[in-house]
Amino acid sequence: MDFINEMKWRDMIHDSTPGLQEVLGSGITPAYVGFDPTADSLHIGNLVPIMLLVHYQNCGHQPIALIGGATGLIGDPSGKNTERKLLTLDKVEYNISRIKPQLELFLDFDSGKKSAKIVNNIDWFKNINTISFFRDYGKHLTLNYMLAKDSVQNRMQSGISFTEFSYQLIQAYDFHHLNKTMGCKLQIGGSDQWGNITAGIELIKKTTNNKVHAFTTSLLTKSDGSKFGKTESGNIWLDPKKSSPYKFYQYWMNVSDDDAKKMIKIFTVLNEAEINNLFKLHEKEPHLRILQNELSKRITSRVHGGDAYAQSLKVSNILFGKNTSHLLQEISEEDFLMVFEGVDQYDIDKSILQSGLNVVELLTTHTGIFKSKGETRRLLDSNAISINKIKCKSDCLILKANLLNGKYLLFQKGKKHYSIICAQ
Repeated sequence: MDFINEMKWRDMIHDSTPGLQEVLGSGITPAYVGFDPTADSLHIGNLVPIMLLVHYQNCGHQPIALIGGATGLIGDPSGKNTERKLLTLDKVEYNISRIKPQLELFLDFDSGKKSAKIVNNIDWFKNINTISFFRDYGKHLTLNYMLAKDSVQNRMQSGISFTEFSYQLIQAYDFHHLNKTMGCKLQIGGSDQWGNITAGIELIKKTTNNKVHAFTTSLLTKSDGSKFGKTESGNIWLDPKKSSPYKFYQYWMNVSDDDAKKMIKIFTVLNEAEINNLFKLHEKEPHLRILQNELSKRITSRVHGGDAYAQSLKVSNILFGKNTSHLLQEISEEDFLMVFEGVDQYDIDKSILQSGLNVVELLTTHTGIFKSKGETRRLLDSNAISINKIKCKSDCLILKANLLNGKYLLFQKGKKHYSIICAQ
């Protein structure tokens, strides 16, 4: 496959250097993407550059994932309004140990000359003498050249330390080192990395006169203008302990039709004919959410495995399908807490349910979910409130027998507002 044309139909091209297509057509070409270990997990915002490497390898080339053990100690100013908090070496090393297995979920490390590689830039920076580095490489990037970069210009008002200002030189040296040691001729990244990438091209040109290239993709935003990967509760992480597989699955299920059309081209390896066929099927029966189902299936299975996807699908069908009140009783405590991770939780004394408790008293006096009993009665009698997926009226009694797993009540107001009542 032709990488450039593949990226065109997937709508993943933002910018590239002239002559790149000819270079890629001349044989297997190593290319790299950098990932700084600023957290102990990647999040779904990192999936765009990861999938760039996946598509690159599928087009017959060698992908290199660079984990920034050195650059993670410095901090990239790109896209940041203020100085990053510096991480300790131990923290960076721990983050790397968590991120590396996540990268390995996506890339093929056993495919001959195009086998993927994971490298860490601390391996070459730890032995570099500071004076030699600035003499041999710092002199090739002028102050005017470095100041002109957007990542620096955007911080001129709020201020930028020399530490972060030097980041582009350090990343430029990464490109130089990989070009020299691994024949890497291309750096790939998001459009916000263009300045850092072209600094590498400049450094290589002035030190070796080698011709290298850059390719960037647009930063992904949702159709409503919000940032991709962000929710009200924060990032969606690849680590199941930070974001449950169900929460991960639901993120993709809840994207709009317009976003699903963009995302399925980026985050799956389905070919153009397969995706166009899915578009047609979705347009015929949009209520079936065919695109969202296919997208969530493929990306959840890749990150969390087929079993976690199947369990997420089962739980989703119980919560949102028919006869959900009966099937809700079948959810294990682990799955129940996974699904409702992060929702408000209220504790009550289980003994108050011994003889039955009026639902109005439960929701006001004993939990404080509502302050006004009158307002609570109005909502109950207008079918706005459910307990365990069953609509309740103001005269309903809640019993111990209603507890899920002998411990929980699921409160729901409207379609999406949930709380858990925990009886101790």
